[in-house]
Amino acid sequence: MEIHRLHYPEKTAGGHDEPYSLAIGFFDGLHKGHQTVIRAAQEKARELGIRSAVMTFDPHPSHLFGDGTSKVSYITQFPEKVRLLRTMGVDTLFVVTFDWALASLSPEQFVDIFIKKLGVKHVTAGFDFTFGSKGAGTMEQMAALANGEYGTTVVDKVTDKEEKVSSSRIRQLLAAGNVEEASSLLGRSFRTIGKVVHGEKRGRLLGFPTANVLPDNKPVLPANGVYAVQFTVEGKTLDGVCNVGVKPTFHETAQAPVVEVYVLDFEGDLYGKEVAVDWIGHIREEKKFDSVDALIEQLKKDAQQAKEILSAQR
Repeated sequence: MEIHRLHYPEKTAGGHDEPYSLAIGFFDGLHKGHQTVIRAAQEKARELGIRSAVMTFDPHPSHLFGDGTSKVSYITQFPEKVRLLRTMGVDTLFVVTFDWALASLSPEQFVDIFIKKLGVKHVTAGFDFTFGSKGAGTMEQMAALANGEYGTTVVDKVTDKEEKVSSSRIRQLLAAGNVEEASSLLGRSFRTIGKVVHGEKRGRLLGFPTANVLPDNKPVLPANGVYAVQFTVEGKTLDGVCNVGVKPTFHETAQAPVVEVYVLDFEGDLYGKEVAVDWIGHIREEKKFDSVDALIEQLKKDAQQAKEILSAQR
């Protein structure tokens, strides 16, 4: 899959002269709704005998328009988004810088620069996709601006349990610790990628050595608590139990949430390695224990429950 980063006004053309069938949207999460849009664009590409492409934006618009507290953290980190799109068989990915220059374009300007001049022959998007200054452009307007140069397809909302599958709904589920339902809407396990870094090394003293995972680019994390996870390192997937939170048994004041994975039945050095954590099932909320012995007993129960959850989902 080719990747082209576009930045208005300096760089607004890709590296191909061939025509595209384009799926356009922010696509955070690449959930089932997004997958439906992208597959529709791929089907149109096959029908027209042209390349399939996806156009996404970086950073999220909230980083431009919001205040410091309203910036949206990503459900799917960029390297994972690239991996998933490659797995789906997308030919080309356009990543457009979302800044004030882009946000000030009128819908007509956006279409001229990022659709017509890019060689797009068909545009596919969700029913609620908007573009141009203040989101004034709709897919109805996208079609009206075509002047016969490209076609359009609008994909209706995808629902689950009679509710729209959306990134905001997935964020709400993760905030409640419901990784199972969030994964169902994603169509795969919710995943966090990062690097193993040195931590407090307290787990080793407790008999439960953990890998401290520092996530890339501060993505969305599930609610503080304990989870059954799968831990992938160097192409090998292992079972684990993960605590995400502030470790209240050892810290009186609030800390930034830490992701710690106790990899079951594993010995070895993981420091500095790039890893992926797939969140499979919620075990319990994080809590403060009255003693270290009480914590150790609970950790034993957590490990056993994680084994049962992971065994059941195979």
